[in-house]
Amino acid sequence: MNPLMLHLCYFTALSLLGYFLLSVTKPRTHSTTPKTFDVFFTSVSAATDSSMGTVEMEVFSNSQLIIMTILMLAGGEVFMSMLELFFIKSKLPKHNDHLLITPSSKPTKSVEQIELNFICCSEKTDHISFDNKNKNNNDNTILKHNSIRYLCYVVLGYFLIVHVGGSCLVLWYISLIPSAKHVLEQKGLQAETFSVFTIVSTFSNCGFVPTNENMIVFKENSGLLLLLIPQVLLGNTLYPACLRFAIWVLKKITKREECDYLLKNYREIGYDHLLSRSRSCFLAITVFGFIIVQLVIFCSLEWNSEAMDDLNFYQKLVASLFEVVNSRHTGESVLDLSIISPAILVLFVVMMYLPPYTSFLPTRNCDEGDSKNCKEKEKETKSLLECLVFSQLSYLAIFIILICITERHKMKQDPLNFNVLSITIEVISAYGNVGFSTGYSCERQLKPEISCKDKWFGLVGKWSNGGKLILILVMFFGRIKKFIMKGGKAWKLS
Repeated sequence: MNPLMLHLCYFTALSLLGYFLLSVTKPRTHSTTPKTFDVFFTSVSAATDSSMGTVEMEVFSNSQLIIMTILMLAGGEVFMSMLELFFIKSKLPKHNDHLLITPSSKPTKSVEQIELNFICCSEKTDHISFDNKNKNNNDNTILKHNSIRYLCYVVLGYFLIVHVGGSCLVLWYISLIPSAKHVLEQKGLQAETFSVFTIVSTFSNCGFVPTNENMIVFKENSGLLLLLIPQVLLGNTLYPACLRFAIWVLKKITKREECDYLLKNYREIGYDHLLSRSRSCFLAITVFGFIIVQLVIFCSLEWNSEAMDDLNFYQKLVASLFEVVNSRHTGESVLDLSIISPAILVLFVVMMYLPPYTSFLPTRNCDEGDSKNCKEKEKETKSLLECLVFSQLSYLAIFIILICITERHKMKQDPLNFNVLSITIEVISAYGNVGFSTGYSCERQLKPEISCKDKWFGLVGKWSNGGKLILILVMFFGRIKKFIMKGGKAWKLS
């Protein structure tokens, strides 16, 4: 099956399963039972790791939070890549005996000629070189298979260590810090569920948090924020660099030849997250470069803003760092984005749009040793279907236009909440599977409604079902965008 269709079917099935499980389990309170469509929207948002919310998180019971944890875990990029690796491993031959050289007609003929004393030196040389060549090829094949098996367990170990270690650290922090523990007790959340849910959400780069306010309620708990920042990076933008570093460390410790093979023959393994040394280094430099640039701009514009009220110098610095790190692909927020300056919001839109492995390469796009393949790709002719595929920006522009059409009446009546910038943030956030939203505020209504109550969910929660359906398509599109990243190249602008 086509990889794109396979991923699409996987996310669809996972979303439908999540919707069924969330529907049959009871929410925390019957007075605030979510609508059927909102339950499906939440399931899709968790399965695609988008964290776009249409209902408040504290509506969900402990059982439903566990279901959402499983959805986020199963929809995570690292988990899915690990499934693909184990699937490849299951297809490998269990024993390598069949790879050994079997006698062929050529060596049999040589033996008979030896017995009859009619063999010549040239035929001996040919036979020896033939055997050596086949032996080397078989040895390389066996080593490749063993390396794939070894990589499966490296990724599994990486996955388990980060999740188990992170959950234990968060649980330990909550048990030691009274203010964090008091928040969970006040909201009726179990510390164990909160710890596992938050770590899975952060590592999977989903962004859901069991509290209504996301991480805003913990903005003074700088220690907790510092524990979560590495999880954001380890599960997404820095995963290839950290995986390669882990294999390098294992090579130094164990001296296994599989580690050396993985580091040198990453392209033959076929694991998209295992990159070359130079690409991994440039990726890490780019990630930290983006963080530093964002941090400088964010602090310069928001240091004395309303969003930073009641925070000391250290808390402001950690909160700012947490916010900019999450702007790439996680979406956990420690500050109210509705009162953030528009310049910062535009910066976040750019960061959310960038793919996770965006890197600055001061060389050709092709990695070292691949110049021949580059020239061949340049000569390839595109099929009609490839020529008709639009670029990512084209699709996003279409989605934004469609949502502006479905919400046009609200944009006229409530322009401060429903404006093009807020809708763009919502769409790009869903596309990047981030989860940032400016939310909805009754105070911004030009014609105040007496019945209006502020709710802690995204702006999409106030959209029509048509607008929500379009955003569901955007979330699916965001998870399969890696298969159509090269679209639009048939179009020439002159």
